[in-house]
Amino acid sequence: MSAERVSVTRRIAAPAAAIYAIVSDPAGHVRIDGSGMLDAAADAKPLTAVGDTFDIHMDRTPLNDIPGLVKYSVRNTVTKIEPGHLVEWTIGAVDQPPLGHVYGWQLDAVSDTETDVTNYCDWTDIVQALRDAGRTWPIVPVEMLEESLAKLERVVTEG
Repeated sequence: MSAERVSVTRRIAAPAAAIYAIVSDPAGHVRIDGSGMLDAAADAKPLTAVGDTFDIHMDRTPLNDIPGLVKYSVRNTVTKIEPGHLVEWTIGAVDQPPLGHVYGWQLDAVSDTETDVTNYCDWTDIVQALRDAGRTWPIVPVEMLEESLAKLERVVTEG
């Protein structure tokens, strides 16, 4: 696994179907991110097929990490989907080339009441492109993925 692909797995005491219903809903992605900087577009619908898109509005003001980049919107497109098991998407759309970020949720049922849930991101393509141009790119920290899993577990088990 490259340094640019980061994943975290947690066993959650819930059926895979219940968890999938949340992670395939863009509003669910945003709620469980919990950064306070993301907001799904009002018309976001549950993701059901490759090519489905959803928009997220971002406000980087609290981070103050990229000069000049404050509030903006990004379109995300589903690149892989397996009902009940996996949802993967990238930033970009048909009219906007993918930027190289890949995010995903993978669910592996352990039993009728437990599921191993993996939250992952892979920036390999964009990192390599930037390296080729002599630039660097921040890597998504493991702590962010772990927090997303902890919040997902609370949403699933506490409602």
